[in-house]
Formats: sequence, structure tokens, C-alpha cells
Amino acid sequence: MTITSETKRSLYRDMLRSRKVELKIESLYLDDDMKTPIHLYIGQEAIAAGVCANLRTEDPIFTTYRSHGQYLSKGGDLNRMIAELHCKETGCSRGRGGSMHLIDLSAGHYGSSAIVGGGIPIAAGMALAKKMRGEDHVTAVFFGDGAADQGVFYESVNFAMLKQLPVLFILENNQWAVCSSTAKRKPGENIFHSADPELLFSAKIDGNDVLAVHDAAQQAVDRARAGKGPSFIECMTYRVRGHGGVGSDAHLGHRTEEEIAEWEGRCPLETFKDALQSEGLLADEDLSEMERTMDEEIEAAFEFARSSPLPRGEDVAMHLYRE
Repeated sequence: MTITSETKRSLYRDMLRSRKVELKIESLYLDDDMKTPIHLYIGQEAIAAGVCANLRTEDPIFTTYRSHGQYLSKGGDLNRMIAELHCKETGCSRGRGGSMHLIDLSAGHYGSSAIVGGGIPIAAGMALAKKMRGEDHVTAVFFGDGAADQGVFYESVNFAMLKQLPVLFILENNQWAVCSSTAKRKPGENIFHSADPELLFSAKIDGNDVLAVHDAAQQAVDRARAGKGPSFIECMTYRVRGHGGVGSDAHLGHRTEEEIAEWEGRCPLETFKDALQSEGLLADEDLSEMERTMDEEIEAAFEFARSSPLPRGEDVAMHLYRE
């Protein structure tokens, strides 16, 4: 499908912003001002950018604990996200959720979850509700290869096919579930790619190629809006950082620095930047201005978080139940 030059630049801006935000988080995390576990998305930015570019604000998404990229790509508020990492009252979850439990209904981000595979059946339920109400919305759920081991994934895809639900199942296969590789957990290729294509649009793509992600997501979203049912897109990528926290986990012994370096050489950001520059779509001065503006925005977000109040002790029971 044809993609405009402005869309290409927009995808790059989205990916770059996500990367810069997470590098800033990583650089400050050990100062211990952010009182939350973090799971960095560095190296996987093309997936969130490519998928969310095809979604409307009102289209719901559900994400995992590794969700900074999806939250920002869906239009989430950077100030409120960074405040949430600092557990402040101004955070998108009012300081109650931290990094693993971001929620912002104004952006269509219906929540991230620390439960592996937890968002998958909820997304199917949301898609069912939207269809029953006659609303022209597409639901997307992002999950990792560890969640693809869960029975609820197959149950949800089966139900979505049965009811022809407008839902996208986006598998971010970064090849590691904590410290367990897919090669040691799966006997060959046995993820959900064998369904009748009339019932399920299925694709396995290079998740580090933002244009490939964008193209597959566009097909899936168009199909869902036309009432043709669900899609499953497996995006092959790599988790560059450790499972949680900051830095490399090669010292733990389950993977090598050489393996990590090989995938860093396939960086979705650098590869796409080179392509845009070779097409004459990204001049050095444009890139410098883009980076300057982003750096100022990110610094302002951290200042907002630092200066924001903590939740009050007497409000600890608020927001537990809906009145």
C-alpha cells in the first residue's frame, strides 16, 4: 500500500520520541525517584508506531507491563506518564499504578497489565461490546511471546473468529519471556498462523521494519472496520534490554553480549532513519530540530513529575470501586 512522505516522517518521529523517553527513564532510574518497576521497550518501537498510526483515538488498546511505547504512540500524555512513574497524583493512573498499570481512556489506552496474557480476553470482550453496540471501533491488544504460551490466547482468537470481532491480536515476539527463549519453549512454529484466512487475517512480519508493521496493521484495521473479523500479526523483534530494570542482562548467562549486539545492529530507528535520509525525507537540520524539541519536552515532563504532589494518605482507598 502507498504511504505518504509525511506519514513516514511521522512514524520516525514517533519512534524517536519513544526511544528518547525511555533512554531518559533509564538514565535516571537508579536515582530511585521513580518508585516503580520498569520494563523498557527499547528496540521494539516500530511495532507500537506502525500499529497505532492506523488507529483512531477512540479505538481501544490493551497492553502489557512493557507499554511505554504503545501508550505514547496511542496519544497518551507524556507528562502524566512520567508523573505516574514517580507515583504522583498527576499521573495517568493517579499515582496508583506505576509503570506496569498505565491507563488513559482519553487516548483510548484502556490499560496495561502485569498479568501475562491478561489483556487478551478483555480485548476480545471489548470488541464484542463494540460490535453489539454497532460502534465503528477497532480494538487492538499487544502481548509478548510468553503470553502466546497461554491457553487464553487460543481461546480468545477462536472466540473472535466465531463472532467475527473487530480485534487485532498483536504478538510482539521479542524472543524472550524473562530469561526463557522461545527456542526452548516451543517445538518449532506452532503459533496461530494456520486458521482459515477468511476467518482470521494472519501475518508474520519483521517487527523492526516500521513500514512492514504499518502495512500489515492497515490491512487488519481496514478488514476489521469492514466487518470481516479479527487479525493476528506476529511481529518478530528483540528485547535489547533485560526483562526488567535497566541495562543488559547478559551477565545472567542466558544470552550473550554478541547476540544482543547483533540485534542492536538491526535497530528499527537507525535502519529507518538511513532509509529516510537516502530518500531525501530527513535532512540533518530537520533531525537536529526534532531532537532538540523532544529533549525539551522530555525534560519538562520530568520537571512536571518532580514538582507534582504525591497522593494523600487519606485518599488511599479512592478509585478502588466505581460509584
